[in-house]
Amino acid sequence: MSLMHRMGWRRCVVVLAVTVLLAVVVIQLLSDDPEIALVIGEPYEAMRQRSSASIGPAIPGHAWFSIPESDARLRFIDPKYGFVTPLARFFTIGFDDEQIDGVRMSPQIEPLLLDDTLKVVLNLQEQWRKAGWTPIRVKDFPSFADTPRWRYRLREAKNVEKAYWRAGDKYQLMLVVSRFKDSKRPTEERYLITLGIHRSRGVQ
Repeated sequence: MSLMHRMGWRRCVVVLAVTVLLAVVVIQLLSDDPEIALVIGEPYEAMRQRSSASIGPAIPGHAWFSIPESDARLRFIDPKYGFVTPLARFFTIGFDDEQIDGVRMSPQIEPLLLDDTLKVVLNLQEQWRKAGWTPIRVKDFPSFADTPRWRYRLREAKNVEKAYWRAGDKYQLMLVVSRFKDSKRPTEERYLITLGIHRSRGVQ
């Protein structure tokens, strides 16, 4: 085989490898869910530039909130206390004078069955435990668990269950699960999860 033939063969291999690599990257980009990546207390514009989900700018000098322009997951990027939620349809980012001061969201895109609700809630709690969050106010608001007693409590038609967690002296969150009457599925037990995160306010 001549030198030119060998160089041509190697060039084809390189081109093929680059093509495959670019295809993998494109597939990953297309398959990645939009996300809002933030930490409470940071400049709002830093969150906008970092996030893959599109969201409008803050209003200078105002306390208000913004909503992503599509379903998006939350990636809470504190280096110690970070966690990730499932995709959310209801998702608000609060700001005060162009700084993020809180998040309120429902980490789901539709009302969920009880088994799926517990999967989401328990996954979030496990992430928090591993990242160093601790449950608080547990006497009145124990953390969620997949037990017959918890399932009975959640199935109570008018019941709203809450749990509170804290990340050191930095952040605090409230996790809420409630029954939801879904007009599209009137015979099914469906649930809404609500998550609110803000700076710690010294709650025991």
